[in-house]
Amino acid sequence: MANNKKNFIFKTKVYYEDTDAGGIVYHANYLKFFERARTEFIYSLGFNHKLLKEKYNSTIIVHKFNIVYRKPALFEDDLMIITIVKNVSKLRIEMFQNAFNKKKDLLTEAFVELVNVNIKGKPTSLPKELFDQLNK
Repeated sequence: MANNKKNFIFKTKVYYEDTDAGGIVYHANYLKFFERARTEFIYSLGFNHKLLKEKYNSTIIVHKFNIVYRKPALFEDDLMIITIVKNVSKLRIEMFQNAFNKKKDLLTEAFVELVNVNIKGKPTSLPKELFDQLNK
């Protein structure tokens, strides 16, 4: 596995729909914030999920996800999601994703392991071009 310290920053705002009745972000919505950050990261490398499916007959799926909640995010908070690529192999991408508020308080910490699969759902190697981008 290659060691990679590539960082990607994604900013978003907490909307009313993201919160519970108390104005606190509902815990499952962090999964959406992290997914959007990973998608934008893939876009920043010159790829997208449609291209991966149509050109390479593959897609990247979540294999493992572990999250620790430290502090709540609140309605109308500005969030910064930092994605750090830890390791990349021919099949897997391991990342840390952390959410911070405007005051730079750490709100959540997550570890995600992604796996590349073919259109039949079987594990397959990452497209070489994407693998190379992730290992720059």
